Amino acid sequence: MSFSELIAPFLGRLVLAWYFLSEAWFSLSGWHDMLATMDEKRIPVAGLVLVLALAVMVLGGLALLFGFHTRHGAMLLFAFTLAAAIMMQDFWHIDDPAAHQAAYELFARDIAIAGALLFIVGIGPGRFAVDNRGKKKQGH
Repeated sequence: MSFSELIAPFLGRLVLAWYFLSEAWFSLSGWHDMLATMDEKRIPVAGLVLVLALAVMVLGGLALLFGFHTRHGAMLLFAFTLAAAIMMQDFWHIDDPAAHQAAYELFARDIAIAGALLFIVGIGPGRFAVDNRGKKKQGH
């Protein structure tokens, strides 16, 4: 196994974990602004949805960070990211060209992140993960 095959899954998990954990922190620290945005997007019971979103981002982010139940965490974050992209980045309802473009770019970013999460679901956490405790090394 090459160095890049060994380290890339670990670094990819760390980057995604950083993204979701930092987004959770920003959403929590900007609670009222986030609720206002969610109300503007007509998301029902925004407070409850925000609490659930924070729980998913934190639990999924920690799963990626430590490589513990990695595939479950990635699948949870995939579903969350897809739902959030559709609900929050509804560029198809925006008439102003500049605002439409900005919302589309955020939507595309979210879909790309969802794709990265599906890679983790498919390939697993990589070598450096709690999920691998007790597994025998596969040597060459």
